[in-house]
Amino acid sequence: MDATSLSEVREALAGSELLAATRSFAGSLRGAVTRRTARGLLLVGTAEYEPWHLAAHLDDEAAWSAVPQLSPLLIRRQPAGPRQPGPDRLAAAGRGETVLVVSPGAAGEELLARVSDARRGGAVVLALEAGDRELGELAHERLTVDEPAEPGFDLVQHLVSAAAGERPRSRLARLVRQFTAEPVNRW
Repeated sequence: MDATSLSEVREALAGSELLAATRSFAGSLRGAVTRRTARGLLLVGTAEYEPWHLAAHLDDEAAWSAVPQLSPLLIRRQPAGPRQPGPDRLAAAGRGETVLVVSPGAAGEELLARVSDARRGGAVVLALEAGDRELGELAHERLTVDEPAEPGFDLVQHLVSAAAGERPRSRLARLVRQFTAEPVNRW
């Protein structure tokens, strides 16, 4: 999805709960990977779904936004070679690391066990999921996609990656917006 298409989608979704939720989730992602003690972003999918597309978009956002911490290490179920990290790397995740789990279906017991290990090790766990209660309970923060069928899940991934690359608004900008807004008529 190019920048123009993404802008059109954002415009169409302006004021919606989905857009607000993706921005909030992306802010949590950006905050987790840029905190002072952060040590990296691990991106993992399920046995049926590998989030390589999201990995590519996060790499692009890392470069464009000058936030290299957004560039993820993609954990693959079946590593392509000896240098490609597999499920054991996920289980070894610890303090300072952020684990982003992308699951358009059920996560599966093996993935849940490894995510649980990472959480016990001190990693921050974020989940982009489609109603998996067990995965949601493991996550520190989650974004649930109610309609995971295409283009729902793919669209949300685009919105999250783009929002993660946005520069957060400063306190001064928020105050200016607050003081220049129309007064609320409470009567």
